[in-house]
Amino acid sequence: MAVDSDLAGPAMKRRGASIDEGGPRRPALARQRQALILEQVRELGAVRVADLVTTLGVSDMTVRRDLESLQGRGLIVKVHGGAAAIEGSSSFEPGFTAKSTLMQAEKNAIAGAAASLVATGTAIAISAGTTTYAMARLLTDVPGLTVLTNSVPVADVLYKDGRPDQTIILSGGVRTPSDALVGPFAVEVIRSLHVDIVFLGTHGMDSRSGFTTPNILEAETNRALIEAGRRLMVLADHTKWGTIGISSVGRLQEADTIITDAGLDPLALSQMAASVRRVILVNASTGERWTVENSPDGKSPQSEPSGELS
Repeated sequence: MAVDSDLAGPAMKRRGASIDEGGPRRPALARQRQALILEQVRELGAVRVADLVTTLGVSDMTVRRDLESLQGRGLIVKVHGGAAAIEGSSSFEPGFTAKSTLMQAEKNAIAGAAASLVATGTAIAISAGTTTYAMARLLTDVPGLTVLTNSVPVADVLYKDGRPDQTIILSGGVRTPSDALVGPFAVEVIRSLHVDIVFLGTHGMDSRSGFTTPNILEAETNRALIEAGRRLMVLADHTKWGTIGISSVGRLQEADTIITDAGLDPLALSQMAASVRRVILVNASTGERWTVENSPDGKSPQSEPSGELS
């Protein structure tokens, strides 16, 4: 995609932006502000209006006009409360910070349901991802836990805040935009270990392609994680259904459990529940949970509303 020459330069102060003494940068011209906004979107994957107001020292309305202009030129896409990079292909991979701003209530509810399944003294694997990171933050008080992960943020939160009797194993490898460690070294470490449950985040999923990712090396690393566990539990909010990355991680049937939110389309739920033993649905607003069990006789899946996980 061609980029307007007015937006190509990287540094505001080399283009006439003024700086208040002791205060934020205040680019005088719209094109200067928009260049800074575009630079941050490309670096972070997404930006918030509130942060841009502080950074640029202008009004909320001015920032929103700048975002409208950038979107009109095909350089960004506006989202609720800010803007994000354009998802141009199945290989597009937003950064960890950008993904953290999306579907926060749903991710936290899914994370809570997943964390409730972790028992004292078990060995688990946690893949990279913002939902799995939210889950890891809820595991810091679980006694005797052993965690294998290829996620830098997951390892960091458990190292800093976890109990002294927890064991954290970080795989090593090459770091991706989503803060996953991937590649041959990560795969070799993971394949040498065995865990009770693998908790996997996913970029996308559907009935034909299964679980997918936009990063080929991450797909290989996640497949190694799946093979290292006795059971696979996938954490994915409803927006992941129908999203297909360039590389497949595994088939839906490989998952024992998928934990998702109540925003999932009923047809998608039916297809999902026909492929896995159990689907756990969470309501992000009320905290209510439902367990949908795959019928052993091959008939329609059975739904059981409940405040407790089965």
